Amino acid sequence: MNVLNLLRKVILISSLIFVAGIGQAAPVNINTADAAALAENISGIGPKKAQAIVTYRKKNGPFKNAQELTNVKGIGKKTVEKNINDLRVSSVGNASSKKKVSKN
Repeated sequence: MNVLNLLRKVILISSLIFVAGIGQAAPVNINTADAAALAENISGIGPKKAQAIVTYRKKNGPFKNAQELTNVKGIGKKTVEKNINDLRVSSVGNASSKKKVSKN
């Protein structure tokens, strides 16, 4: 009986750790990330919207702030607000920058 209880606890703890890790996005630089990285790290953004971000960026130049993502068709203010703490903006030549975006 003790082995069974121990096994249940291990399974429960493992499940909780797994579930806690789902949806945890890493900070992403919206000026340097490719579509795959954008889709993986921005909640609410799938492959099509991620590609739209890259296309918009190529056509219009780098984003000055995260709110400019709302200029991309299909991306709204709520999506940006939900992800604001994980969105980074730096120039293409300064990809290593960890600069946080302003909320302006």
